[in-house]
Amino acid sequence: MADDMRREGVNDKLKGLGKEIEGRARNAAGGLRGDSREQIKGKAQEVKGKVQRRIGEAESDTARDRNVEDLDVED
Repeated sequence: MADDMRREGVNDKLKGLGKEIEGRARNAAGGLRGDSREQIKGKAQEVKGKVQRRIGEAESDTARDRNVEDLDVED
C-alpha cells in the first residue's frame, strides 16, 4: 500500500512539475506577445502544477512515514 502511494506521489510530482513548466512558458509567451489573458492562463496553470506537485510530495512523505512505522520493532 505504501509503495502504491509512493508511486502515485512520484507521478503527481512529475505531472505537477510539467504543468508548472508549461504554465511558465505560456505566461512568458503571453508577455512577449502582450497577451494578458494568455499570461493569466499560464499563471493559473503554473499554480495548478504547484498544487499537484505538493500533493505528490505529501503522498511520498506519507508513504515514507508508513514504511518507517512498519519497520519499528517492539521490544
